[in-house]
Amino acid sequence: MQIESIDQLQEALRGRHYVADRGLATAAYLALKLQRPLFLEGEPGVGKTEIAKVMADLLGTELIRLQCYEGLDVNQAVYEWNYTRQMLHIRLLESRGERASEAELFGKEYLLERPLLQAIERSKTQRPVLLIDEIDRSDEEFEAFLLEILSDFQITIPEIGTIKAVQPPVVVLTSNRTREVHDALKRRCLYYWIDYPSFEKEYDIVRAKLPHAAEQLAEQVTYFIQELRQQDLYKIPGVAETLDWTAALVALDAQALSVEVVENTIGVILKYQDDIEKVNGETTKQILDRVRANA
Repeated sequence: MQIESIDQLQEALRGRHYVADRGLATAAYLALKLQRPLFLEGEPGVGKTEIAKVMADLLGTELIRLQCYEGLDVNQAVYEWNYTRQMLHIRLLESRGERASEAELFGKEYLLERPLLQAIERSKTQRPVLLIDEIDRSDEEFEAFLLEILSDFQITIPEIGTIKAVQPPVVVLTSNRTREVHDALKRRCLYYWIDYPSFEKEYDIVRAKLPHAAEQLAEQVTYFIQELRQQDLYKIPGVAETLDWTAALVALDAQALSVEVVENTIGVILKYQDDIEKVNGETTKQILDRVRANA
């Protein structure tokens, strides 16, 4: 699919049940047109990862995902050699009285491609979407390694040489801001902060994702979550929790919220016992009173 305008992209995202505001649609459009990585920051569960999935579907291309974590290195992110195949090849040659050369053992047929190298290689036939998810969980050393890839879309393998993308992949980086990402990486990207949505936007998301949910239920759930975000909680629920809770309530054939329904299903949206204890009881009743008065 060819994207010719911000309005077209915004409408195409909505057609795939992703409600993006004008700012996010503009950032995504520019990332596509300028062939620059898109860096998305925000609280967990606000739709950072989801937009990469939707864009891959929208563009009709492959999604290649690299999930970051502490200790992530080149072997997991870029490539490693298939040592088992290399040893089998060496033994086969030895059984024939032959010896393997270094060039023979370190050819592409013995290379195991990890997500970053896969994205570079796939660019020969298509422009994949590369999702580098939760970059803030990786180490600063790994961030430094990404600079060559995000600047020139190329990877250098000492035994083979430099492999360069034929056409740059669509790159989306996400961060939950558990730590600050280095400026050098951010400068190579277009940046956008995804905040918790307004009531109207979140309600639109619920209706788009779960159209079979009762209208009253969708409205009350959205308002309840909005109220919860004003509470002093350890972990504030995101949009993902709103959708999970609505889906759970639909599965229980609930048509509206009640104290009993909320307390029986509170574990869908709150994952810490301290938060659950703060909300259960009088707080739930007070929030429900406001929900019924406004929703």
